[in-house]
Amino acid sequence: MNLQELLSALNDFASPALAESWDNVGLLVEPSPPHTVKTLFLTNDLTEEVMEEAVQKKADLVLSYHPPIFTPLKRVTCKTWKERLVVRALENRIGIYSPHTTYDAIPHGVNSWLTKGLGACTSVPLHPSTAPSSPAEGTHRVEFCADAEHLDAVLFKIKDIPEISCLTTLPARVEGEEQTRVSLNCSQKALLEVVALLFQNSLLHHKTEILLLQKPLLPHTGMGRLCTLSEPVSLSDIIKRIKGHLQLPHVRVAVGTGRTLESLVKKAALCAGSGSRVLKGTEADLYLTGEMSHHDVLDAVANGISVILCEHSNTERGFLSELRDALTIHLQNKINIIVSEKDRDPLHVA
Repeated sequence: MNLQELLSALNDFASPALAESWDNVGLLVEPSPPHTVKTLFLTNDLTEEVMEEAVQKKADLVLSYHPPIFTPLKRVTCKTWKERLVVRALENRIGIYSPHTTYDAIPHGVNSWLTKGLGACTSVPLHPSTAPSSPAEGTHRVEFCADAEHLDAVLFKIKDIPEISCLTTLPARVEGEEQTRVSLNCSQKALLEVVALLFQNSLLHHKTEILLLQKPLLPHTGMGRLCTLSEPVSLSDIIKRIKGHLQLPHVRVAVGTGRTLESLVKKAALCAGSGSRVLKGTEADLYLTGEMSHHDVLDAVANGISVILCEHSNTERGFLSELRDALTIHLQNKINIIVSEKDRDPLHVA
């Protein structure tokens, strides 16, 4: 597939607009066009060892779940390992694409895969995503009525305000008088100017309505998941299930105050990767994530919530096999998709 055609398909699979505002997603390194992709290489972390594997397997595009370029690079040399990744990629005409938190948010993404480790359950996002686009432009809608004496002058001034859209006028009858109903959409910044203009005329100000325009929530889409188990099970059984699902010999566990390993778990809140911010304040029997700050673990335990920590990338990497199968179908078997064998969590127990 042509690179641009593939990027369009990847963006259809998971819209970059679903990513967190702080994230750096999408195409990060682009070989000079035209660029054809025959082999797509999947990895959780793009290390130098993984890049060499991609070169050996003749990859044309690396899909790295974590963005290897996050903070801006001031130069591209061979001095640091992240700069060397870019150099090696361009030397071998390999593109780099990162989806990161877009794959956290989608219904068929990383967090949904992680819920399978709990057993049979239903789940909803902890922080639902809003629609990337919406028919309504602007953040606010302003509606007011004006008589013929004031209408032209007000409209003339409004049209000079930037970030005004969807301006419409309709005949209206107000308290027995023929007037015109004006409706417009505007940004937060433009709203201040519109209101200031209407305040200049007390008759217009008293007939003004301001509505907040909110994008609709996307069902089953968003950060984290709150899971309700079909049948409550003991914390010890949940631990066994998680270790089996993630294929880990051990996990770290903090038992909530007043709980034991035999206490039943009915509700579990989870977040792949680093869960402190996403899980904080959620009412549940259990928090499941890769890593949390020491003090956030203490807070959870004090509130009677047990915590299972599996190390950051261990809660994400197993998703790659499922992703390979999903992308094979989505891309209609047009390209070869392989999963890195060198990608691994950097931490181990000595």
